Amino acid sequence: MVSPLGGQVWKDYEDMGPPWLKPMLRASYFTPCSVHGDSNKSECNMFCLDCMGNALCSYCLIHHGDHRVVQIRRSSYHNVVRVNEIQRYIDISCIQTYIINSAKIVFLNERPQPRPGKGVTNTCEICCRSLLDSFRFCSLGCKLGGMKRGDPDLTFTLRMKNSRDGGFHFHGGSESDESSTPKKIQKRHIFNVDGGERSCSSGDDTNINSISPSTPPIFNHHNARRRKGIPHRAPF
Repeated sequence: MVSPLGGQVWKDYEDMGPPWLKPMLRASYFTPCSVHGDSNKSECNMFCLDCMGNALCSYCLIHHGDHRVVQIRRSSYHNVVRVNEIQRYIDISCIQTYIINSAKIVFLNERPQPRPGKGVTNTCEICCRSLLDSFRFCSLGCKLGGMKRGDPDLTFTLRMKNSRDGGFHFHGGSESDESSTPKKIQKRHIFNVDGGERSCSSGDDTNINSISPSTPPIFNHHNARRRKGIPHRAPF
């Protein structure tokens, strides 16, 4: 299969990542859209990987129907993108990811930290941000900075990786918490009042309340308290 990229273009991709990466990192986000600024919710928090232009607002998406668009979010005044969106297009290995609001994210640009915390043994190779020992960079921009230094082990190119089932899939770094793979079905054992046991399979939206009520206990009418009859006066 012939690569759609020419020789020099492919070499540049290997060295510095896809052509849309730098424009995405440099774009200005969370500013009013220059076209739809008078509309509600016209904040620019999208970026089109195919057009590689300025940041987009939700009203601009009508012109990018078939394009690859990612949403930029913000955490502590820093721009982030969700892992399950960006790892489809680039390899984010060696970059530390974080979980914010139950979603795994990666930061776009460096976050300098001149004084690492006490006891920190590993920091970002570019901006000295404290990291876990298994990572080298704190953001996409810092990994790009490491590639500019000429590190041959770094790349943003997605690699084909042979899987155990004999097939191939792209290896793009960290796996998202929000993977489309369905979660394992769980079995729950419910005990009825009469001592019997039954099980049910449940997914994300199934809970105990959705199970039919258990069999009520048998009521013994012979032991029920009889109602008193009408009282009669004693004879004189």
